[in-house]
Amino acid sequence: MKSTKKLWLIFGPVIIAAVLVWGILLLPLNHRRVTNTDLKRSAVSLSTNVYHGTMLKQAAFSKNYVPFMGSSELLRMDPLHPSVLAAKYHRSYQPFLLGSAGSQSLNHFFALQGVHRQLQGKKIVFIISPQWFTKHGQTPDAFGYFYSPLQAIDWLLTAKDSASTRYAANRLLSMPSGQSSSVMTNALQKVADGQEISHSEQLFLEYRRRMLRNEDALFSKIKLDRHWERVKKGERQLPTKDSNQILTTTAIQLAQKHTSNNDLGIDNHFYAQRLRGSRINALRGSQKHFDYRYSPEYSDLELLLSEFKQMHTNVLFVIPPINQKWSRYTGLSLPMLKQTASKLKYQLNSQGFNHILDMTSDSRDDYMMEDTIHLGWLGWLKMDEAVKPFLTQPQAQPHYHLKSYFYTKNWQQALPQKEGSH
Repeated sequence: MKSTKKLWLIFGPVIIAAVLVWGILLLPLNHRRVTNTDLKRSAVSLSTNVYHGTMLKQAAFSKNYVPFMGSSELLRMDPLHPSVLAAKYHRSYQPFLLGSAGSQSLNHFFALQGVHRQLQGKKIVFIISPQWFTKHGQTPDAFGYFYSPLQAIDWLLTAKDSASTRYAANRLLSMPSGQSSSVMTNALQKVADGQEISHSEQLFLEYRRRMLRNEDALFSKIKLDRHWERVKKGERQLPTKDSNQILTTTAIQLAQKHTSNNDLGIDNHFYAQRLRGSRINALRGSQKHFDYRYSPEYSDLELLLSEFKQMHTNVLFVIPPINQKWSRYTGLSLPMLKQTASKLKYQLNSQGFNHILDMTSDSRDDYMMEDTIHLGWLGWLKMDEAVKPFLTQPQAQPHYHLKSYFYTKNWQQALPQKEGSH
């Protein structure tokens, strides 16, 4: 008896704590109150907690927040950043930033799971980085960082057999994230084969989803303040009037002030921290073999397009430029970049996605970029000239007609100049 009591004293508190934790995770916590302050801060937080979850996104997209999806460029919050402009001038929309360095089309496909109802028939701004379209496409490590089991389960429990569904299942199976549990792997394999998951697998996934939703409700509001102060600081540097002419003058003044320590048009801090000295010498000619024209990323993009079609969303696609002075230094081919944009535009236009801002020809203009590949100052302002009317004025209902050809390796490896033959 004494030994039993000792064991209870040792393990009893652990057992009780485990039971309490499991009990909390199984309670219906996903309807916790989300305040306007929560939304304001989460919209610019770029937090993985927000990206992985659904609670804050559902609340935001039920209001006037618009998904601005992309990758590392969203972090470049100078005063002309879309979030700063919208906040300063109290526009009818507010950007909700989704993505960071390493997030690509496949991650964004899963990030939209759980918010279909809130985004039905609405608008999205999507920034496509040419740098995603590498020879091997999305890296497993980067995908795993942004992967959310909650979003994957939301998708699995609602997926209907189609070319896009089978492609998504196979892509997830190709990642370590898709092998996280035997139940998940088996369910994905069935979906990849065009079969339905079993009743027992469905029950397990429902149970797991309930726990993950509660985790989202408990933890998604952590670290939401990271970038809001940068937005407020940016607002204070903008003119009172929302005038493109005045904003252009402001952008040039800010850019001149912040690019004074180099002749590449790169932000002073970025240049000093990342490039100055021997580091920049090592990068001369380092990108002459880069080629974004052939990549599995084109098929991942097609998967995302299928999601846009399913939600009947109207999407503005932005293809950003690359700092021309930098590309000359590193040997990155600008004709190759133009061909990449041409291939992207064909894939979009031929399927009914007709709102495209191709900025690749702006690479030669001063102050378009904050650093080597990221928009800044005049670049954000030029993007705003397309974004503002797109989001504030009525747009024609799009008519999408997707083609399974874009899931094939033939398309991934197709020469851009041969697009017209497809």
